Amino acid sequence: MRTNTHYTLSILTALTASFTQVAARSVAVRSGASGSGTVWATPHDSYSSSVGVLGCKVNTDRIAYWPGSVDCNNLCLSLKYEDRSVKLLRIDSSQGAYDVSYDAWNYLVTGYSATKRPTSGGAIAMEFEYLSPSACSDLIHTDGHKLPLSASNSINFLASCLDQSDSWVAKNYVLYNIQDSICSWGHDEKCDLDWPNANQPACSHTLGDPVALTTDPVYNIRYPSGEKVLASSGEVVSTGGEPIDSSSDSDSDSGAPGSGKLAPGLFDMPVVVATISLVTYHLLALP
Repeated sequence: MRTNTHYTLSILTALTASFTQVAARSVAVRSGASGSGTVWATPHDSYSSSVGVLGCKVNTDRIAYWPGSVDCNNLCLSLKYEDRSVKLLRIDSSQGAYDVSYDAWNYLVTGYSATKRPTSGGAIAMEFEYLSPSACSDLIHTDGHKLPLSASNSINFLASCLDQSDSWVAKNYVLYNIQDSICSWGHDEKCDLDWPNANQPACSHTLGDPVALTTDPVYNIRYPSGEKVLASSGEVVSTGGEPIDSSSDSDSDSGAPGSGKLAPGLFDMPVVVATISLVTYHLLALP
């Protein structure tokens, strides 16, 4: 007669295989290969850009930090939850989470800015759609709404886009002699790039000059307090507003993991149904 250990291992193996397939299907739905779909959006409260987009020249409250490399064309998307939507610049990469700026996430969930009525929570299913880059022009604060890049730290990304001469970035970029994406080092001055004759921009001051820059600071909105802080130091410049109780009944139906609402279609999947049948069989077979 088989031991209880055998039954337990059989059940665990089946469950592992089942939820591996569930996860794979979820990733496929969220991949966005068709330009639209559903993602489990999570809040992100510290500005960064893996390709060197300068936070002092874009709206840092409307950024997408998503898996995969930043593209030379697909930089703009809309994200919708219930009857609210925002436009986001996709200019940073994550390790797997579909992070968005805390203020954008808070607005989508509550209808309020995170500085006015902050809330907390986990991943929530939201609908996304990629848009033409020009649709996000109001999020870029440069002349002609050109993508502001670090002259000293964005050349690899820029070169890959310039090799795609018809790409949006190739036709819509501007370089600044600022070293970091939170604009705390360098000179706030434009640089010129004689591509492809040169791969190093020419600036009025030395390229990458490590001088402190304080004229155009970048701010973060801290999660979950809603405090506005300097990105370079974490110094609080304004307090958050009245918090919203994230444990209220209205939030319990958000679809976030742990909220009590299961992922759509979970029990429609044959592999899960088969697993439940297998578990039931083994339990009934136990002496």
